[in-house]
Amino acid sequence: MMGSKARTMTSRHYAVALLGCSMLAGLPIAASAQDTGGAADQSGAQPATQPTPTPTPAPTQAPAGAQPQTQQPRVQGDVIRTIAVAGAQRLEPETIISYISLRPGQVYTAAAADQALIDLANTELFADYRIENNDGNVVITVVENPIINRVILEGNRRIDNDKILPEINLAPRQIFTRSRVRADVARIIELYKRQGRFAATVEPQMVQLDQNRVDVIFEISEGPKSKVRQINIIGNEVFSDGDLKDEMLTREASLLAIFSSNTSYDPDRLAFDQQKLRQFYLTQGYADFRVVSAVAELTPDKRDFIITYVVEEGERYKFGDVQVESQLRDFDSDVLSSQLSIEEGDWYDAEKVDDIVEGLTETAGTFGYAFADVRPRISRNPETLTMDVTFTVADAPRVYIESIDINGNTLTQDKVIRREFRLAEGDAFSSLQVRRSTARINSLGYFQENFEIEQVEGSTPDRVILQANVQENPTGELSLSAGFSSLESFIFNGSIRQNNFRGRGQTIGLGVNYSRYSKSANISFTEPKLFDRDIAAGFDIYRQDYNNGYFDRDSATYEQTTTGLALRTGVPLTEYMSLLARYTLNYQQVSVDEARFFADFDGDGVAQCEPLIAGRYLCDALGNRLQSILGLNLNYSTLNSRVRPTSGTQATIGVDFAGLGGDTKYLRGRVNAQRFWSLGAGFIGSLSFEGGYIHGLNDRGPNSDSVLLTDRFFLGEGQMRGFDIRGVGPRVVRRFYTTDEDGNQVLFPLDAKENQDDALGGRAYYLARGEVEIPLGSGARELGIRPSVFVDVGSVFGVTDPTLVQSPLPDGLFIPQRDGDGNALYSQAVLGDDGQVIDNILTTNPISPTGTENTPIGRRLPPFTEEFVGDTPSPRVSVGIGINWNSPFGPFRIDIATALLKERGDETKTFSFNVGTQF
Repeated sequence: MMGSKARTMTSRHYAVALLGCSMLAGLPIAASAQDTGGAADQSGAQPATQPTPTPTPAPTQAPAGAQPQTQQPRVQGDVIRTIAVAGAQRLEPETIISYISLRPGQVYTAAAADQALIDLANTELFADYRIENNDGNVVITVVENPIINRVILEGNRRIDNDKILPEINLAPRQIFTRSRVRADVARIIELYKRQGRFAATVEPQMVQLDQNRVDVIFEISEGPKSKVRQINIIGNEVFSDGDLKDEMLTREASLLAIFSSNTSYDPDRLAFDQQKLRQFYLTQGYADFRVVSAVAELTPDKRDFIITYVVEEGERYKFGDVQVESQLRDFDSDVLSSQLSIEEGDWYDAEKVDDIVEGLTETAGTFGYAFADVRPRISRNPETLTMDVTFTVADAPRVYIESIDINGNTLTQDKVIRREFRLAEGDAFSSLQVRRSTARINSLGYFQENFEIEQVEGSTPDRVILQANVQENPTGELSLSAGFSSLESFIFNGSIRQNNFRGRGQTIGLGVNYSRYSKSANISFTEPKLFDRDIAAGFDIYRQDYNNGYFDRDSATYEQTTTGLALRTGVPLTEYMSLLARYTLNYQQVSVDEARFFADFDGDGVAQCEPLIAGRYLCDALGNRLQSILGLNLNYSTLNSRVRPTSGTQATIGVDFAGLGGDTKYLRGRVNAQRFWSLGAGFIGSLSFEGGYIHGLNDRGPNSDSVLLTDRFFLGEGQMRGFDIRGVGPRVVRRFYTTDEDGNQVLFPLDAKENQDDALGGRAYYLARGEVEIPLGSGARELGIRPSVFVDVGSVFGVTDPTLVQSPLPDGLFIPQRDGDGNALYSQAVLGDDGQVIDNILTTNPISPTGTENTPIGRRLPPFTEEFVGDTPSPRVSVGIGINWNSPFGPFRIDIATALLKERGDETKTFSFNVGTQF
């Protein structure tokens, strides 16, 4: 029992205790954390026993987890003689005493005790605390908050731990407090709301361990992604709901929008859609349009949102008086007014107003007024429903370039970037030259996409600083591609290329190619600014081996080996045009397996390529020859980027002359043109055309083409999608016979795999392509996925009709083997005494000494007939879809195409892909 000085708790203190209990009642803490008996953690450890202060007569103690109650002083107004601390484990008693204002020598009052309890509560270091006063001896009894051992996340699949843990306050070795738990629960829920998961819930749990430690577990129920179930629009009369929904970025969830990332609810997107609606109405003349309200309601199951817009369309306006008032001395107001793209009486369009402001600003910038201020002054006339617009061009000083600053380049040398600027320090400012400089730097491909040169005010109003703040991208390319062809089976291509070697803008590359019938390797180097002058120079060294499966796909008909060196140099003629000269020296070897394709039908002892076996064109191409080729290219380019152009034109006209020495003579011309432009709404369109013609200057006699097989144009995969390698154009198909059910010999169908064919190429070709890149949602763009649809049209043609052969039926064609003198060889049986064959010898005598016929040695071609097909300029047409993907392991391209128009003998192919990477 307490002494006579003990006093009972007042009603005010009861109210404080009840309020504390009520505040903590809303915190969802696991039962294991509330159970006074404790609970084992997952490893089986029992919770630590709470420290028990030394008992005093009839103390008043706050229950665990609630605000503690103040133990009232025994005698109001006692002088504090001592202050002691009980229950402290990690904290020093002096530290705990420093948190409160009670000190020895002071008068102990109920107000001072209450303030001390508040001070202890504010530290958030204690799970329980109380103050007792016994005749001036004050005892502070505390139960320290536990230390966090681990913070565990359970149930999170859509958001990884490494994205949640940095966002929360609780961490191992920190002190556990309930306020931090509540704050972290709110943070985690907010993270899920940002992903559109408004149904996400977080349940915190606490597992007590020994040594006053706890594991904090956040049990997360992510829930489904909240979609936009329905968009309602109220108040629209002129435009339908569908028209307005098409203008919005947000889309209603449906099967058609299954791949769209815009079906989830986003408050920022909701605000953006309101701007989109207003912008749409302003382009249609409704200047008074406004969104009265936009409400997003979460369905009771928290799975979907219903968005409702209330709009007022207002009246439709037309343009009234439109003019320009220029305060710049170089601009005549009347001339500018006459060149405006809008006239009085046109429907009002805010977008056209913005375009004119931008155009006038660009025009002023072209003449050196970098900071020209163009402001439209709009006067609304409600009576006549017209809008008068006056474009005011404020006076501004002519601006000069004070300096050009380049920042962010760690590898690329400054001079590589500076030489792409069309302006120099001290020049008059020109927005046209700034745009051109931006395009040239973008075309390097060294830096971030959509790089822009920033304009900053200089030290005086007539000075401007141009800043190139670049972010360097990987300029090394490791490209790998693989595929399967009905002609070449497995195909592998690999190349390594550095487009900014040593940061000097130089390009160096190494490439290899391997397939069943071809192998190649090349080394290239290009210096774009030789001796820091506008002269480009470079060289290529290469080796190409090609085997053509003409008759037997399991073996090659002929082998073509080309070893060469190419030197090139180029100079700019204008800002957009350049001239490139090149010299190529090739040593070409074309050979066949003489045992298979050579024969001596004349019996003169000289075996030679037999057209009946190999074909006339192949026999003409055999031999070793030196090619000396001089070429000239005229290039024109206004592309905004060489890496991924979205606008501009590129064209090349090239002429090659072979015959400056060497064994081959021809004149070859080529043309190539491409055009890119934006179609709006993220669509990018492109058209391209290429074509060529080669005229042979060698007279190769009758039934022979003036252009060798190895110098002609070929067309197929790699150039024209939907067709196999060399799958388009003239070819000789050797069709073999088979026996039908009735025992008759019939030809295999033309496209049967049992047949054998050889693409002959042509002296002329053309190829046109049209492609549209389709934009996807923001999620797909972040993944780097860019699908497109395309159509390819082309043909290769123009070759002298070959001499076709046909073997006799039913036995086919027998080709005898001959000796060095050209005599046919036979196998003669040698008989033993018992008349049995004991050996075979070679002989040139068809009759044995015994009078029997010897067996001729050679090979027999099965019966066949040849057809010449595909030599026509008629267009081949293919359509398809392609997908470019900047995958984690590099650029990936897939093409699926089908041939709509083809000619007899063409070989088609539906699927192709390639993959690469960057470093």
